[in-house]
Amino acid sequence: MSRTIKRGTPPRKTLSRGPPRRRAKPKASRLDRLIAKLPVREETLRKVATRGILTLGGVAALTAAAYAGVPAMVGTAMGEAAGRAGFRLDEVQAPGLKQMDFMTVNAIVLEQQTRALPLVDLERIRERLLLYGWVKDAAVSRRYPNKILVRITERVPAAVWQHQGELTLIDAEGVLLEPVDRDAIPDLPLVIGPGADKQEAQYQKLLAAAPALKPRIVAATWIGNRRWDLRFDSGETLKLPEEGAGAALLDFAKRDGANPLLGRGWLSFDLRNPDKMVVRKPPGGVRQVADPGEPVTVAKVQGMEG
Repeated sequence: MSRTIKRGTPPRKTLSRGPPRRRAKPKASRLDRLIAKLPVREETLRKVATRGILTLGGVAALTAAAYAGVPAMVGTAMGEAAGRAGFRLDEVQAPGLKQMDFMTVNAIVLEQQTRALPLVDLERIRERLLLYGWVKDAAVSRRYPNKILVRITERVPAAVWQHQGELTLIDAEGVLLEPVDRDAIPDLPLVIGPGADKQEAQYQKLLAAAPALKPRIVAATWIGNRRWDLRFDSGETLKLPEEGAGAALLDFAKRDGANPLLGRGWLSFDLRNPDKMVVRKPPGGVRQVADPGEPVTVAKVQGMEG
């Protein structure tokens, strides 16, 4: 009797391969090696990169929303989301200020309904700044992630305006800048009278007609909203006409250059009449007249009764 023997599947031979091999680490890229050398943690860099991406995306999204007419509440929600992501106003920069007070600028910028940087109203800040006399112009911009930059063009003082006993610093356009202390009056021309501040630009043109006399003029009074009286450092007053004031001042400068008039004891010179110069001398306010073409001398004037 034959017998069938079931042998089954023969066992596999196990090959001895020695200890398992370690997988080789991937070679670091140049960027990875550069990041490793930086004095900041990789986690911080990732946050910065994320913020940058959010900024670009947020600005693009807000711009697209504006053009597409998306409701304001949607844009506000996006702006607030950017604020929560870290783009939040917490610093104001205003370099180059000389006269304008930084704390005033800082308070104006921070007076916002929200501190989310994308929602800060730059135009409103500019309009508020322009209400201050010293501010001739202002540029306001965002500096992500958390700053507002304000660049102010300040006005330049040109004269001191005296009106109703008060002194005020003004610029060449007559804009009021700030009150002036009588004990600390700056070395600037003094303009006196109602409306004199609005005539500052014209007054500067008048002085330019006779630059030789400009250093000697210490005050100018705007009379009847029509014409100027100039006072010199030697005490005399020059009364100019309504029309042709520049030409009259130039003529007086030529006469003074040819035969000095200032510092000779006269009280005033009146040029309102184009045909003659009326000269006053103390005492008693006696009026003397001289032909515009003649040099004025003490003997000549004293011999002419007006």
